[in-house]
Amino acid sequence: MSDVGFLLNDEKYYDDSDSELLREDNSASENKYTILKIVFFILCFLLVGELVAYKLVLPAMGSPKVTVSGQKNYSANEIALKLLEMDTSSWIKFDVQKAASILSSIAGIEEVKIEKKFPDKVFINIKERTPVAVTFLIEDGHSIPVQIDSNGVLFFSEKKNVFDTASVPIISGLPVVNVSDGMRIPSAYRPLIEAIAEIEKLPQKYFAAISEICVIPKEFGNYELSIIPSLSKVKVLTDRALNEEALKYMMVVLDVVNQLDSEVSLVDLRYGSVAYRVK
Repeated sequence: MSDVGFLLNDEKYYDDSDSELLREDNSASENKYTILKIVFFILCFLLVGELVAYKLVLPAMGSPKVTVSGQKNYSANEIALKLLEMDTSSWIKFDVQKAASILSSIAGIEEVKIEKKFPDKVFINIKERTPVAVTFLIEDGHSIPVQIDSNGVLFFSEKKNVFDTASVPIISGLPVVNVSDGMRIPSAYRPLIEAIAEIEKLPQKYFAAISEICVIPKEFGNYELSIIPSLSKVKVLTDRALNEEALKYMMVVLDVVNQLDSEVSLVDLRYGSVAYRVK
């Protein structure tokens, strides 16, 4: 019997045991790759979490960074000292409503807007009261200026040079005693303050020609005005209707009277007529 040999296209032959080993090697490689990916994503997650903690969480837990704007007579440090009445130990604990209430209690502040921005910023915008007139009170033998805004609110100034006499007139004779910061003048005199505020909006500086406006109270809550011009020693009596037309008329009358008689000490514009008194 002769020997017969078979050649199957020069292909290598593998038995089942070799295939099983190959599959096991591939599976082990895939498992290692999967584990590496999981470890990588865990590390990335921890890194992102740490960044979030440092950038967002920790700042929110610390003292807030407060920015103050809009103020003229109050420094940012003065505002910060006022807020020490509340808990400002962290941005999270910073109470916007309470802060606004504290700052609004300052007589010289008319309006407060507060905004918190995550993670650690607080923005405070202040609108201070604008004086339209000033009066003086005597306290312990000293004359103290008290400012009056357009709503009749009395408030003390934080600075010495509180007003410009070219635009803010001096008012005397208001029946106010024991003034407390933030109180209002009696309601009967608020129309006078409102009229002064309207005149100040005009381009002409009428109050630059007026040294003082004296309030003369009358019975039943009424009052009249005695106006003292800046460049004249003549007093002018008028009713309580103070407006641009009344001021123009007063100035014309003063010019005419001064030309007629230099000894005039008082001009009376009440009752729709002109009368004057000599020294």
